[in-house]
Amino acid sequence: MEDNNRLKNSLIALVITLIALFILNRVLDDYKLRILNLCGIYITLGLSMNLINGLTGLFSLGHAGFMAVGAYTVAILTMPVAMKDMNFFTKPMVPFLANVEWGFFPALIMAGIISGFIGFLIGAPVLRLTDDYLAIATLGFAEIIRVVFTNAQSLTNGALGLKGIPNSTNIWWSWGVAILTIVFMEFLMKGSYGKAFKAIREDEIAARSMGINLFKHKVMSFTFGSFLAGIGGGLLAALLGTIDPNMFRIALTFNILLIVVLGGLGSIKGTTISAIIVTIMMEGLRFLDESINIGPIHIEGVQGMRMVVFSIILMVVVIVRKEGLLKES
Repeated sequence: MEDNNRLKNSLIALVITLIALFILNRVLDDYKLRILNLCGIYITLGLSMNLINGLTGLFSLGHAGFMAVGAYTVAILTMPVAMKDMNFFTKPMVPFLANVEWGFFPALIMAGIISGFIGFLIGAPVLRLTDDYLAIATLGFAEIIRVVFTNAQSLTNGALGLKGIPNSTNIWWSWGVAILTIVFMEFLMKGSYGKAFKAIREDEIAARSMGINLFKHKVMSFTFGSFLAGIGGGLLAALLGTIDPNMFRIALTFNILLIVVLGGLGSIKGTTISAIIVTIMMEGLRFLDESINIGPIHIEGVQGMRMVVFSIILMVVVIVRKEGLLKES
């Protein structure tokens, strides 16, 4: 009976969300629509990190690297051939990709597959580490990916980045993927794999004694999270229309980690709500970085002040409500 009620409530929430998106897509201007798209993308990214850090209890800081893989995959596969020639003017693009032009959907799937595969290759040796050592190792791999992309001139156009990426991401793509990710996470947490992930998070020794293969499930969680991070990176590239390696620094990972911690580790609803709040606030608080005039009073802007505000909010949440906005259901 309880499951039927939850299913009914979920369907009602889905219908309301779709109606709201349809209305907002027609009434909002381009700037607000971009923020709404970012909300959907960050829901996917937040849940992908929550799968690794919150549900399985692995302390990973490599998300920006997998996002970069997904973003560059979508950009390279969907860019028109003429646009590739314009971008790669200093050094020609590798021949086997120079004339490739895919549709957005297959390119997005390929972005997830490649990111997931790289996540598997990285996770296999790294996930034998724990806690701080795992965080340092994954952070290092993310930086390695960024540095490789910066220097792979004939593949990624190096530090110049890629411009003229087709703007394929819209409300239905960003939020459609977000909704599918929420559904996937719900089914995963209720299934045997989700229970195994939670058991590993709570107590690895007890999980091993109950016959759970720790290495297998850790790599599986890491691969799933990397796949979703690649999808999110691909959506972001197709929304912005231009990317470069500096976009995928460690600060981007911390932005997603902020969403996960504020929403609550292991909480799907909390991460979804937190992603929307943080994304809107990041845009709404931009005035803190600029000079402010209050009548005759002039206050000089301080670059990065909005991130200081977010840091303070994070510290308050950790101290006052360490389980986040919503506890894990």
